[in-house]
Parts: sequence; C-alpha cells; structure tokens
Amino acid sequence: MKGAKSKASARGNDSKLSVKSKPAKKAKAVKDPNKPKRPPSAFFVFMEDFRQEYKAKHPNNKAVSAVGKAGGERWKSLTDSEKAPYIAKADKRKADYEKTIKAYNKKQAGEAEEESDKSKSEVHDDDDDDEEGSDEEDEDDD
Repeated sequence: MKGAKSKASARGNDSKLSVKSKPAKKAKAVKDPNKPKRPPSAFFVFMEDFRQEYKAKHPNNKAVSAVGKAGGERWKSLTDSEKAPYIAKADKRKADYEKTIKAYNKKQAGEAEEESDKSKSEVHDDDDDDEEGSDEEDEDDD
C-alpha cells in the first residue's frame, strides 16, 4: 500500500515524545506533636454542642455528612444573638491559644539557640583536637 504507514513506523518517526512529568514533590516538614492546635471557629464550637443534640434525637444515624449538613443549616438559621455565646467561646479559646503559642514559640527559639551554641562549641572542640594531635605527631618524629 502506497502512502500507508504502520503504527510502529509512525511511532518511530516521532523522535520527540512529549511526556509530561510531574514536578518533584517537596519533602514535607516534620510536624511537631507538641505544637498547640489552632482554636476552633465559632461554627465548630457550635457543632460540638449540635452533634450531641443531633445524636440524642437521631441515635441510628451513622452518617457524618448528615450531621454536618443539618448543623450547617441550623447555623445559617441562627440569629446573631443566638450565635453570640459560641462566638464568645471561640474568642476565649483564641486568646488562650495565642498565649500558649507565644510560650511555645519562645521555648522553640530557646532550644534553637542552645542547639546552635552547642554545634559551634562541638566544631570548635574538634578543631582543638586536630591541632593537638598534629603537635604530638611532630614530637614523635624528633
């Protein structure tokens, strides 16, 4: 057959294959288990109470999504005055979080300084050991 190309020859003629490669994944930083968790928003404070009410009314419901949808609808229907206690609780938790995160950050900064000082002294000690060892070798040669 004139002009007809087989699939193999058609692939062979295309020397530049366009392969889309994914960019290299960045290594995730290791999370500190001691770091305080962020405080919940007013909606999540509301949901803590709403979940208990919902489970009491619907004990056979196992779907998390149903609880979330019902909670979202209820939250939207609440007035600002009804939301106020949840907002106050969220603000209090946020203030507590800010205190604990400041203390955590100070502790982390203190540990980082100790590590850097320690590493400097270790490097300095290693340099002294090398110099002493070289002097001893010179003495042995005499």
